[in-house]
Amino acid sequence: MTLTDEGADVAVFAAKADRVELCLFDADDHTGESERRVELTQRLHGFWFDEVPGIKAGQRYGFRCHGPWRPWEGHRYNPDKLLLDPYARAIEGEVRWRPEVFGHHVDELLTGDPMIADHRNSAPFVPRSVVVEDGFDWGDDAPPQTPMSESVIYEMHVKGFTQQLPDVPEHLRGTYAGLAHPAAIEWLTRLGVTAVELLPVHTFVSEPQLVQRGLVNYWGYNSIGFFAPHAAYAAATDPEG
Repeated sequence: MTLTDEGADVAVFAAKADRVELCLFDADDHTGESERRVELTQRLHGFWFDEVPGIKAGQRYGFRCHGPWRPWEGHRYNPDKLLLDPYARAIEGEVRWRPEVFGHHVDELLTGDPMIADHRNSAPFVPRSVVVEDGFDWGDDAPPQTPMSESVIYEMHVKGFTQQLPDVPEHLRGTYAGLAHPAAIEWLTRLGVTAVELLPVHTFVSEPQLVQRGLVNYWGYNSIGFFAPHAAYAAATDPEG
């Protein structure tokens, strides 16, 4: 999804699809009632694409792909399931582990037959992709270019690190902003750290087995959006922030 002066250029890869629909939602709609579908009309080398007027930053969206349901051949197209944009720069909402989110039929214990398609609408129970502006003013910021021979690289968990620093304001603990707070920077530089390596910060979900036990995935190795920062670590509540 690339913004233009008139709207957006939209493209998604779905090689075996018969139809692909862009699904647009209002910002405050969590049930899917506002869904408006725009069929992508252009197709080339497995990509479906089109120019869609009127789209602006902040637009919530997803995709529905029509095509063959042949799990035995690896094809699980199911237009009743709302799909994330794999290249979304922001994602809003969480997966609610209910039978409706599965492409195949499952029961309330989330077990079932992977060969039988489920035709319930998943939109009320899954996240939305969000259109964001790509531009950012970096000012005079530049890579430090520290030689490897002089580098001290500190691997850290955004939430775990900032949650325990007493000089970071409480409302910023557990967040990216907390990691950028002067108290965090001072602590790291006092240790001699020259760079940090973050444990997963792209959008991830907790596995159903954990959720059913009242737990969450702490480490983040279960990504659903490699280009969108994990919203739970953000001090801002707006996905454009």
